[in-house]
Amino acid sequence: MHFSIPETETRAGDGGAAYVAYNIHVNGVLHCRVRYSQLLGLHEQLRKEYGANVVPAFPPKKIFTLTPAEVEQRREQLEKYMQAVRQDPMLGGSETFNSFLRKAQQAVASKLDLPDDLVGYFSLFLVRETKDGAFSFVRKLQEFELPYVSVTSLHNPEFRIILRKSYWDSSYDDDVMEHRVGLNLLYAQTVSDIEHGWILVNKEQLRQLKSLQEKVSKKEFIRLAQTLKYYGYLKFDPCVTDFPEKGCHVVVSAGNNELNFQVRLPSEQIKEGSFKVTRMRCWRVTSSVPMSNGPSGSSPGKSEVKLELAFEYLMSKDRLQWVTITSPQAIMLSICLQSMVDELMVKKSGGSIRKMFRRRVNGALRRSDSQQAVKSPPLLDSPDASREPMAKLSSKLTSVSLRGISHSSSANDVGANDFHGNYAFEGIGDEDL
Repeated sequence: MHFSIPETETRAGDGGAAYVAYNIHVNGVLHCRVRYSQLLGLHEQLRKEYGANVVPAFPPKKIFTLTPAEVEQRREQLEKYMQAVRQDPMLGGSETFNSFLRKAQQAVASKLDLPDDLVGYFSLFLVRETKDGAFSFVRKLQEFELPYVSVTSLHNPEFRIILRKSYWDSSYDDDVMEHRVGLNLLYAQTVSDIEHGWILVNKEQLRQLKSLQEKVSKKEFIRLAQTLKYYGYLKFDPCVTDFPEKGCHVVVSAGNNELNFQVRLPSEQIKEGSFKVTRMRCWRVTSSVPMSNGPSGSSPGKSEVKLELAFEYLMSKDRLQWVTITSPQAIMLSICLQSMVDELMVKKSGGSIRKMFRRRVNGALRRSDSQQAVKSPPLLDSPDASREPMAKLSSKLTSVSLRGISHSSSANDVGANDFHGNYAFEGIGDEDL
């Protein structure tokens, strides 16, 4: 989860006096607006509970009114502070921090009507609905967010909240279908995905599905859907990739522990291929803002931000290559990759997905008291000519290729914290690849 404060606003207080509001964004979308004093209060509470040695440094108070340059400096400092708090497992997972974020939205949350054992199997997603009934994923809501406020704060009727399963392995559908509410939710999602064309269905399969719908045979309906292509995938908006060559238009889908590409080549030929998460060595999300030609005082927050997801992929036995996707949904794609890795690592260790959902704290999966937590590892250097040849992982690996399908059916510099190292890459053996 990524915190940022890309912009500030000058607002009027209750007494009419002006103050600077800092706009906190979560995964690229506005979450709340807060004053410096509110963040200072959060800082003092964290220091009281965890000690000054644990809590990161906070921007100091100023006696006089801040100049525009000082406001910008404080914005950057507060952004780094929020990121540092969130990245600390103890501070970021604390009730104090998450309660602050909930209260900042000024509303009361309602509880989903789901059995406790199933709450972790589903998540809320903010989506944008188009005129033709299709919808585009904006982001996955976090536990501290209040759904009603998250959608109404955007002041656009195209945005709404939907509920979907948050796991990737369809074998976990059995857990969900044990409960009436879970079965109904999974059935509704499956019907919706078929109607939107996300799951590929031929005429005979469609006839069978309609027959099961008429009989209200929900489990049998889901069982048949599980055998169909792209069942359980999330489909993203058309975007641009540099694979197999720069400037290719692509539709990316995430599911079955892979990113599926449907690429339109410059020759207008459409081809398809998949990138397995177990062969991604690491990935990163970067953002860049075009240089403004406007007045020197214009706010950078008003410019269009370009987001890119880049992952380093094992193309063959000893060859790694970076693949880049330029998309406004890059952060959402990164979240999908991380959740796939989390799920794979729990399964590899023999752990329970139920426990994974219960014990998820700040993106770390605590498998047991005796086992190491699974979290983002340190920066992995990209291979170059000066490095020793990479050890061959498996003799069974082959180059990634794109297969034909029918027509009818510049970033900023990034540091170590911007990379997501993939424990599944080094932790999953040859038999899994």
